[in-house]
Amino acid sequence: MSSLSLAARDASTMLRRNLLHARRYPSLTLNLLLTPIMLLLLFVYIFGDTMSAGIDGGAANRSDYIRYLVPGLLLMTIGSTTIGTAVSVSTDMTEGIIARFRTMAIHRGSVLIGHVIGSVLQSIISVTLVGAVGVAIGFRSTDATVLEWLAAFGLLTLFALALTWIAVGMGLVSPNAEAASNNAMPLIFLPLISSTFVPVDAMPGWFQPIAEYQPFTPAIETLRGLLLGTEIGHNGWLAIAWCAGLAILGYFWSTSTFNRDPK
Repeated sequence: MSSLSLAARDASTMLRRNLLHARRYPSLTLNLLLTPIMLLLLFVYIFGDTMSAGIDGGAANRSDYIRYLVPGLLLMTIGSTTIGTAVSVSTDMTEGIIARFRTMAIHRGSVLIGHVIGSVLQSIISVTLVGAVGVAIGFRSTDATVLEWLAAFGLLTLFALALTWIAVGMGLVSPNAEAASNNAMPLIFLPLISSTFVPVDAMPGWFQPIAEYQPFTPAIETLRGLLLGTEIGHNGWLAIAWCAGLAILGYFWSTSTFNRDPK
């Protein structure tokens, strides 16, 4: 077999291993998935009328706020899911299985590739579940074309890939699973200070640059534009640039840390 075939075989083996772990220990994934679902239900049914009145200039309309909220919660779901990746990678590093893998005749990069592909698949499944909850409570995207739906799916996948590589790096540098979970908390915190819940221009002037120039806001606005027909403007290019930059940064950070000889 060629080296590429061996790498693909080993990566698929590691992918199956990670998916089996996720199936046998679903509590972490479920806990992380419940966060965006609970926020969705909370902001729709508790704060929905008030938030929509503030956005629409006094006209309370919960259904409009559902349409506004769901795209942001979908991207927040990805950030939440990838925290599990950081914990999983850190657990592998600290429990000795990686040391065992280093002594075996397997492609070295297959361990990380298995984690990344598994995490992206879990993120897409989680996004689908949160989206189904959104549809169940009234979210509709009637104006999006097939091409726009495909572009939205591509954006979600690319965003999941970028955040997963960052989460892998966080897991590799964390001394234990608890530290990995804490280090990855910005992946949940950043959506809270983005345009997920309210428009950026409704925030205090000094805070608007913080909310605008971070990876979640342009991705959220791009997803809203694709699903709801709102203006995308420069956000599309910014979202792609953020995804590419984070993916490249996370990849080189993760691989260089993983390939470093253990002390």
